[in-house]
Formats: sequence, C-alpha cells, structure tokens
Amino acid sequence: MKIAVTSVSGQLGASIAKALIQEIGKENIIGIARTPEKAKYLGVEVRKGDYNSHEDFDAALKGVDKLLLVSGMDQPQKRIQQHRNVIEAAKLNGVQKIVYTSIVGDEKNTAFSPVVQSNRQTEEDVRNSGLQWIIGRNGIYIEPDLEYMETYVKEGRITNCAADGKCTYTSREELGFAYAQLLLNDGLNGQTLNLVGEAITQTQLAEYINQVYKTNLKYNTVSVEDYKKERQAALGEFLGTIIAGIYEGIRNGANEVVSDYEKAVGRPHKSPLAMIENYHKKHS
Repeated sequence: MKIAVTSVSGQLGASIAKALIQEIGKENIIGIARTPEKAKYLGVEVRKGDYNSHEDFDAALKGVDKLLLVSGMDQPQKRIQQHRNVIEAAKLNGVQKIVYTSIVGDEKNTAFSPVVQSNRQTEEDVRNSGLQWIIGRNGIYIEPDLEYMETYVKEGRITNCAADGKCTYTSREELGFAYAQLLLNDGLNGQTLNLVGEAITQTQLAEYINQVYKTNLKYNTVSVEDYKKERQAALGEFLGTIIAGIYEGIRNGANEVVSDYEKAVGRPHKSPLAMIENYHKKHS
C-alpha cells in the first residue's frame, strides 16, 4: 500500500510523514512537494506537486492508494481550485481514499471566515469525489505562541482580542499522529472529526506558559479593531487581518468545539500543559 502526503516540505505535512514512517516504514510513503529538495531529509520518495498544476499531480499520484491532502496556504479563492486539481488527479489515478486537513473556525463573522469557507468548500468537494474519505478539522496550533515567547517576555504579557473566549489548542505533533491513524484506519471513513485538545482561555494559556518557562506573563485583552490595527502594522494588511480574525473567532466561541481526537486515534489529546512542556524540552 502506497500513501502519499502533499505539502510534505511544510511543518504539518512533515509531521504526518514522520508519524506514518513510524507506523508503516519509509518504503510505503510518497511525499509530494512543490520543491522536492526541501523534503529529501525525510528519507522517503518525494515527487513534485504544485497545487496550481493538475499535470504535476497526475504524475505524482501514479500508483498511490491513499492520499493525505494538506490544505494550501494561498488566498481563499485560489485554494478551492488548487485543491480540486489534486482531487481530480486522485480520481483519474484510481486513488481509493483521501484524507483532508481542514480547520475549525467561524464560518461567517470574522476576517478569517473566508479561509474557513474555502476549507468547507473543499470538504464538500472531497465528500462528493466518489472516493473513500475522512475530513479532519484542525484546532489552532499552540506552537506559534511558543515561537513568540521572546516578544511576550519583552512585553511582559500576551495581548490579543480573544477576551474570555476558549480555544481548543492542538500541536503539529498531535495532528501528525492523528492523520497517520486516519489514513490507516478505514473504520472511520465517511466522518468529519474535530482534531483538537482541551478548551482553554488566554489567561489559562499564560498561566501554563508561566509554569513551564518560569515567566510572569499576564493576559491583556484589547478590542478587535485595536488588535487588527496592531497586527496589520506588524505583519502587513493581509496576514494582520487574518490573525485578528482568528482571535475574534476565539472571542466569539467558534473555537470551543467538542473534540473527536480520542475517537480518531484511540487515546486522549495531550493537555495544553503537556504540549508546552514538550515544545520547551525540544527547543531549550
């Protein structure tokens, strides 16, 4: 059985490939990347695949039994057709099963909603593909907060517009493990699963970080408008708007969803504290 993973040069794709290697060995995995050289370190066969190119994927999916489609990073409207290029090539090549990495989020009310809507459209396309399928909806990664620690420590606080909203954080490692199981377990076919951990507030997040990093961070909430302006100034208009939209969704309760993680993988999701400890151990 050959399993292909797209965007294998990215962090999520690589995490899924590594988890699969543990389960079924390198010889059964095919990585697909826009720039194959970037994924050579994984030690698996890597084929070229640009989401804009139906032809790339027609070649890349030859002999593939199951496919993991990692959601693209392009503008929302472009993603829908890009994902369709992959789905169509999978059908042409006789791929039996497709697993798609979608996201949890507010579908209507925030600047992040267009991204969520484009994921929902691909979910529909996957369900209507005629292939066996499973859709995972990823929670927010905890890693970016930990990568931002230097700034948090300098400012003495975590600032965003989430207020008292709860967020079901996950990590790329937890997701890598989960998607490997979804590819291998056909008993879950035809299901849409929330791959998320325990729901916590930003205040709780700050407390857990303080516990692990021996810091003294406080959580500071600001208005959605103020946060959007600040993020746009720091990251540019497109990305700043998207980030503010994510935290507005948390504020609105869109990220406090029921977790299907244990159903998907047979064990509970790691706690937020355990994920922070794990990250700290690896990066200290």
